[in-house]
Amino acid sequence: MGSSLTLVGALWAFLSFLTAVASSASYFMPCWLVGSQMGKPVSFGTFRRCTYPTRTEERHLVMVEECGRYASFGAIPSLSWQICTVVTGIGCALLLLVALAAILGCCVEELISRMMGRFMGAAQFVGGLLISSGCALYPLGWNSPEIQQTCGNASNQFRLGTCRLGWAYYCMGGGAAAAMLICTWLSCFAGKHPKPVMLVKSIMQSANPYGVELECCLKQ
Repeated sequence: MGSSLTLVGALWAFLSFLTAVASSASYFMPCWLVGSQMGKPVSFGTFRRCTYPTRTEERHLVMVEECGRYASFGAIPSLSWQICTVVTGIGCALLLLVALAAILGCCVEELISRMMGRFMGAAQFVGGLLISSGCALYPLGWNSPEIQQTCGNASNQFRLGTCRLGWAYYCMGGGAAAAMLICTWLSCFAGKHPKPVMLVKSIMQSANPYGVELECCLKQ
């Protein structure tokens, strides 16, 4: 079992896997924004929330200490968070696809060429750019009534109020930055150059796919 990656390519595959896992895990974790409401810790993601208010049969307002996603896409508190959910989701999917192909390249010979590695690096850059855009859009939703109930009336766009950013937000941004700056650069040197004989054979086959004589000459 051979590998289609250079030593730099193996490092690229490892870092691609780490950044993809870090970004994707942070995407699903409701720890982007952390605050408190009615004395209970509350945290938000883009489409999930931990600890939310509800009314009992006696019409008393109580806090349910559970984590879950919003009932529908339209129930997400703000339009910016809805866009952030879609954009970061697409970015994470791109990073995961590239990471999977990179891991396969460690085990399958001639799977990733030098040109293919650069193409995958471009896909990583786009994925990281989408995730970064989602992180930039996230603070635009801090002026929604649901966030102000937790972070206080002082919260507004790009103003946290009594809340603070959670570890998942930083992890998401860090994973996107690593994918754009480090993984994209390493991908340029990830794939191996094709062997000379295989390169000549490929050129001959593309020029004359039915040329049996060329095949024979090449073998001699």
